[in-house]
Amino acid sequence: MASIGQIIFYSMVTLIIIFSTLIILILALTFSRSSSQVMSSDTAPIANLGQDELLSCFLQTSMAQASLTQASVTWEKKDHGIVYRYTNGAPDLANQIAQFKGRAEVFPLGIITGNASLLLRNVVGDDDGVYTCTIGSSNGGGTVNINLRTAAFSAPRFTFSNDTLDARASRWFPKPNVTWSDRNERLLKGITSLTQDSAGIFSVDSTLQSANSSTTYNCKIENSLVAAVSEVTVTDFGVSGKTYFTFNAASSLLASTYLSIMTSVLSICHLT
Repeated sequence: MASIGQIIFYSMVTLIIIFSTLIILILALTFSRSSSQVMSSDTAPIANLGQDELLSCFLQTSMAQASLTQASVTWEKKDHGIVYRYTNGAPDLANQIAQFKGRAEVFPLGIITGNASLLLRNVVGDDDGVYTCTIGSSNGGGTVNINLRTAAFSAPRFTFSNDTLDARASRWFPKPNVTWSDRNERLLKGITSLTQDSAGIFSVDSTLQSANSSTTYNCKIENSLVAAVSEVTVTDFGVSGKTYFTFNAASSLLASTYLSIMTSVLSICHLT
């Protein structure tokens, strides 16, 4: 039988272990509530030349505050300099790169909730590169790198005439390839011509001869960055179909899948 001294000793050891566990748990909960991390929903976006692109950047925090205070945001382009800076409740563009003047902006109402995303207007080829988003606030902060790639891509329009199915797309860069297949994914022989304008953008004209009415075909226009995949059905009334885009899976958030943007393409033409 244990003595009273042993009972007291073991009871004290048990209490010490319990209190130590509670202290560790409290510290862990406190740290998790105050921890924050700067993140992006897409660290390798592909922007369509001539269009606007939103570079995602936000402060993910588990703190319960409704808004950030003393928030500052700096966007920089690697080896170039300041793209956009927001501090003390106002833009600070004294050292902004000339290339981005009037083309870059953040959203002040978004910043107070941790959203520091950058809107880049009228994307040009020279915008390609690595950007760093830095957020500082009373709730924490950090940085995230975003590798922006630029390309030109457009959905094709289809017509059918004299047993020939034609696909035309006005804007592609880098240089694309075109493949045709039937609904069973058997490759078909198409004839493709590419025309390049003074800006280096390619227009695509591809035809599939001996196409049959009431038949579905697949047309794929792709380059190293983007693919437009179209499913086209020839009917007695014309051509109908849909196109979706897939982007290469370089983004850390898209490592195992493609990001697909669905678009509908409906082209009606009369058979001749």
